[in-house]
Amino acid sequence: VHVLYDGYSCIENGNMRANCSCVLIKGKPNVIVDTMTAWDKDKIIKGLSSHGLAPSDIQYLVGTHGHSDHVGNLNLFTKARHIVGFTIYENDEFFLHPFETGERYSISDAITVVPTPGHMAEHVSILVASVNHGMVAIAGDLFEKEEDIANPRLWQDAGSEQPHAQKTHRSCVADLADHIVPGHGPMFTVTEEHRALLKEQLESVS
Repeated sequence: VHVLYDGYSCIENGNMRANCSCVLIKGKPNVIVDTMTAWDKDKIIKGLSSHGLAPSDIQYLVGTHGHSDHVGNLNLFTKARHIVGFTIYENDEFFLHPFETGERYSISDAITVVPTPGHMAEHVSILVASVNHGMVAIAGDLFEKEEDIANPRLWQDAGSEQPHAQKTHRSCVADLADHIVPGHGPMFTVTEEHRALLKEQLESVS
């Protein structure tokens, strides 16, 4: 698992500045997760090139959800099967899969797409049994950044279509993962303190 670019978000001059984490899963198959904004084409090509790859070498593209800062460069990857939220497609062929009932989608033995609705109703995360970081969850905006565990207002204020579902999936994913790549911050190691806080928040009424 290689984080090509760390996501970020901040308020500047009264406006939000944000871009998403962009992640390469290098192997068989090669997978890219979240393609940043439409202005980041050259950055993505450069990031892939640093790992000896071109967009045509990517077999799967996953957009964790449909917000524009996560799916800005889908058309770079015309050799790949695309999974955007709960939609799986290649060219004009759409593949039916029951994400809405909680069904996972296996890309390979080591890479699984998991439905994690909350931030958006059709949101997915990717679990990767990696060589370099153990179990990695590439979580999109299920987690904004590590700091949103201690301060839930950070993810709540970023917008959540299904807050209780998001709380539930945040706790579940943290229980499974050794590391999490959040949507708008660097990858972090999951601690027992993180897991305990997320469980406590899930059990609270608010």
